[in-house]
Formats: sequence, C-alpha cells, structure tokens
Amino acid sequence: QLQLVESGGGLVQPGGSLRLSCAASGFSLDAYAIGWFRQAPGKEREGVSCISRFGGMRTNYADSVRGRFTISRDNAKNTVYLQMNSLKPEDTAVYYCATARGWSECFNSRMDYWGKGTLVTVSS
Repeated sequence: QLQLVESGGGLVQPGGSLRLSCAASGFSLDAYAIGWFRQAPGKEREGVSCISRFGGMRTNYADSVRGRFTISRDNAKNTVYLQMNSLKPEDTAVYYCATARGWSECFNSRMDYWGKGTLVTVSS
C-alpha cells in the first residue's frame, strides 16, 4: 500500500523554526514530484511548496512563505523535508504532503496520494 507519513509538527513561538518530514512507504519517492499543503482553521487548503522529481532541482513556493520556507528531498532516505523558519501565527495549520506525477502536476495541484497531516501551531 502506498503511504505518506508527515512528522515534525508541534507548538512553536513566533519567529521559531520547525522541520517537517514526509516519509514514504511502499514506494520510492524519487520518481514523484512532492507538494506540501496546509489547511488553517476555518480556511481552505492551500499549496505551500513543490519540488520536482529525482534530484529536486526545481522548487516553487507560495508567496506567503517564500524566503522563509525551504523544500528539499533526500531520496536515499525516501523523504522530503520542509524547513520552516521565521514562523508566524498565520502559519498555524495542518500540513500535508502529497505526490504528483511530475513538476507541472504539482505546480497545478494535481496530486495523487496524500498523507494524513501534521499539526503546526505558532503561538506565544
């Protein structure tokens, strides 16, 4: 069974940092583009970042996180990461990772398999 598991969420103060992980089981991540999404309380799900297949040389970011978040992948560990710095209260959300067949699919949020999410709370 194809499965994605997010981890690394938690409670952090404004200005703090967290690193989220998206680990795959049952398949290899290297052939998939991976996207991070989030859903804040009372809001619709939004795209956060995408990374291209294999070497992950292409990335994109939502305007709200660009310059603060960094997506990366370690194919040897079958894991994709989202480093989140300078966190703001408005970053509070459940964060999800998901697979896409390629870069264009991820860019346009055409995702196939989803994890169950990890909660990030940014609060004083």
